[in-house]
Amino acid sequence: MATQPVELTIDEYLRRRLMPVEGAIPQLPGIEMYGDSIPAGSVGGDLFEYINFQQRYDVEARIARALRLSQEYLLPLAAGQTPRNSVDAQVRWMQSKPGYGDADTEGYRRARSAEQLRIAEDLQDLYTTAGVLLVDAQGHGIISAKIASTVHDSFHALMLAELDRNGKTTPTIFEELNLRLAQSVTARNALGGNKDNAREIATMLYGEIRPNGHFRFVNFGHPTPLVFSAQDGRFMPIDKANMAQFLALGLAIPQDHPDRNKYFSMTSRTHRMKSSDIGEIMLMGSCDILFLYTDGVYDGSDESDRARIEAVIREHQRESAKELCRAILEDAVRQDDYLRKIGEPDRIDDKTVFIIKRD
Repeated sequence: MATQPVELTIDEYLRRRLMPVEGAIPQLPGIEMYGDSIPAGSVGGDLFEYINFQQRYDVEARIARALRLSQEYLLPLAAGQTPRNSVDAQVRWMQSKPGYGDADTEGYRRARSAEQLRIAEDLQDLYTTAGVLLVDAQGHGIISAKIASTVHDSFHALMLAELDRNGKTTPTIFEELNLRLAQSVTARNALGGNKDNAREIATMLYGEIRPNGHFRFVNFGHPTPLVFSAQDGRFMPIDKANMAQFLALGLAIPQDHPDRNKYFSMTSRTHRMKSSDIGEIMLMGSCDILFLYTDGVYDGSDESDRARIEAVIREHQRESAKELCRAILEDAVRQDDYLRKIGEPDRIDDKTVFIIKRD
């Protein structure tokens, strides 16, 4: 007799959806990474994900398409022929306007052809790049999990378009994600009617690591990454002046965004994100560790918490990234037990740790 499939509850569905599998861990020469998360309840608002470009996307096919388009964009369109692509459509429009000549359309075709060659070149870098996405939605229940899921789905939809048009991540994808979490003036749903209490607030950190230990990242309200030096046995000072940190997703719409007046903005931001707003960290030495986390583990400010986590990393620094991650989470769970003991269980939050370790 066939067994009936077990229907998942919404909590179970969201919990599984927000947790990656170990098979998705990117394999980069000289780099080891591992993350894990413990919700405060049956489901939580923390999310982390490995962005394994080679596994998730057909990089080779994308490169081949860019190279094919670089040639196709140069070919003139015969009279009466249906446009084959966006370049043909633009050229036909140009030809319909007074003052445009063959030199103009040929120049445009060459420029768009060169753009595809640049995209193909940038796509090559995905073979030696791995990404990591950390999200911490406000609260730690099913609504928080839904908010984290919204960020997750929006991020991946926008990433598809980003690789199509640029072959890599640029500040554009993060501004679009920021707008997605902003509250619409026209109240896109029933919850949007109260601009003071109904915001979908989430912090986010997205970064990309290369085999040489170079980590580039953007930060929307998330605790600052920490670097543990294996040689010195401690966290190293980080110059935060060179690391732009924006408010949590959706809270600040840049003044130069064309839709700015269509969304509530908590504060003024003069311009959209630029390349200079992307933070950079370098893991210099063997066994150096990049420690990423959510505020259920460490809020980034308490010195005693920092010293305790530093001691845990020092004790386990020669172990694998997976073992180190688990040691830090076990320490965080012990702190939860202490909070319950002193009658402050309301301070317990979802916990996520992500370790990037250089061999």
